[in-house]
Amino acid sequence: MNSFSALLRANYPTADVTGCYLLHEVNLVKLASEIKPEKESKVKAPVWSQTYTVKGILRIPYAEINEPFYAWFDAPSKQSRIDYYGDMVKTYQLGGSGYGTSLKVAPVTTETEENAKTCLQVNGTNENKIQPQAVLPSLVGFECEGEETIDGIVTEKWTLSQTIGQKINKYTMWIVYKADPNNENIKIAVPKRYEMRGFNSLLGSHYDHYYLEYDFYDVNEIPQETFEIDPNMTCSSFPGPGDKHIYTFNPMAEFIHPVETSHVDFEFKKFTHKHRKQYDSEKELTLRKEMFRQNLRFINSVNRQNKGYSLTVNHLADKTELELKALRGKKYSGEYNGGQEFPYKNIHRDSLPSQFDWRIFGAVTPVKDQSVCGSCWSFGTVGAIEGAYFLKNGGNLVRLSQQALIDCSWGYGNNGCDGGEDFRAYKWMLKHGGIPTEEDYGPYLGQDGYCHAEKVPKVAKITGWVNVTTNDENALRLALVKHGPISVAIDASHRTFSFYSNGVYYDPQCGNKEDELDHAVLAVGYGSINGKDYWLIKNSWSNYWGNDGYVLMATKDNNCGVMTTPTYVNM
Repeated sequence: MNSFSALLRANYPTADVTGCYLLHEVNLVKLASEIKPEKESKVKAPVWSQTYTVKGILRIPYAEINEPFYAWFDAPSKQSRIDYYGDMVKTYQLGGSGYGTSLKVAPVTTETEENAKTCLQVNGTNENKIQPQAVLPSLVGFECEGEETIDGIVTEKWTLSQTIGQKINKYTMWIVYKADPNNENIKIAVPKRYEMRGFNSLLGSHYDHYYLEYDFYDVNEIPQETFEIDPNMTCSSFPGPGDKHIYTFNPMAEFIHPVETSHVDFEFKKFTHKHRKQYDSEKELTLRKEMFRQNLRFINSVNRQNKGYSLTVNHLADKTELELKALRGKKYSGEYNGGQEFPYKNIHRDSLPSQFDWRIFGAVTPVKDQSVCGSCWSFGTVGAIEGAYFLKNGGNLVRLSQQALIDCSWGYGNNGCDGGEDFRAYKWMLKHGGIPTEEDYGPYLGQDGYCHAEKVPKVAKITGWVNVTTNDENALRLALVKHGPISVAIDASHRTFSFYSNGVYYDPQCGNKEDELDHAVLAVGYGSINGKDYWLIKNSWSNYWGNDGYVLMATKDNNCGVMTTPTYVNM
């Protein structure tokens, strides 16, 4: 119990003092020699100052987001500004004239310029006026539940429950009080923490959870220059009405009560139409939409961090983590793979091309979609064989059958749609004299099928395979140039990889030890952008993923393990 509550209980022993029985107006609490409340009843919820500056962290556990923010709110002038990740991205909501304007200042990297500060602009309309964005929730309708200790500090706890259809949303605000710097006899409310928990009775589980932790709060006047951008900067118009750009221009709108969620409906509708998504029941639709919401939050939060690469909504945006994991079918057995030692030593980088891309030479077949089947290992394997056969066959590219490996290489330890390894497929090919073409064997099915490889001819007979020297950038470059596309394994377990769009991908959490590699892909080249060296990697998650199905993976620190277990075949 805080000191004020203790004094109240001492003076009014019959009162139900829970920490919420202050004076009728929270900013009129007078500490005198004798406490005599004007009204012994629960006060209305605090009303925040019309002008404030606040700092804190937005945490969204389901989306794996911990995003620092710094915000300025000035209701009288109808202006607000919220910076994310330091001043990496600055958003302005300027409602002082006309229908208002929303601005975003963020770093943009192109082929010729890196991290150039750029200003984008969305103008309000008669239907969607730009208003200043609060970072403290309206507490209208909230009720006080008493005291609660948060991080060792006694706070006052206010809650609100709302039922919307099958959703029960509970909002909680924890508050402390401090003396008004302009009047020591007045206490003002200071935000400590704000939380939302959402339960969906249809799903039978919590569908949403986020909270804001506030570590600085000030109610002094805000200088006008806080809401002004660099006069030398020109803001470019952005197409479309402002309400459709909330996620990028005003992401906080989704988290502060009363919340704005129409943009989620808009984005989800666009997503389902583009990718022709159909759901069997209302329950599945609800589940998919909530997964989409969390993934959308994650994508836009990462993009605000300016990591040097961008994420985007793709066809996987409504998937659960277990479903995404099923796409990563590279097994790890820990046994020696039987490959030959890389024959090249003392490789000089200057003797190799500065950039290389086998697609230009016609040695790479179009990107495929492995679908809901953990068959990535067959795509990396077949890609390497197709490239080697291209070189052996006078530059004639032939599409070979992943399905044949999925159906037929079980005897060597592969498990079809439940995972495999490239060298086990190589062993199968050695015994059976090659691999069928896709034309002869039949199309890829996205599931385990009946093996009929012995009924069709085989091509691309191999004599063995080679293990490129581990963690040697020059060795992998040389192998690519001399032997064609290379089968590689990577750690693709991170959400950033699932929604990669463009740029040089580098995630410091990405593993590179052999037992951390869970996805098989194909290296088809290498290069450099803005001083960042990369491997050009072909994935098997359709051309809706990444940059038309490809990703540029940083060579730095052998990130994600591209250089850990590369192999190619001899013919």
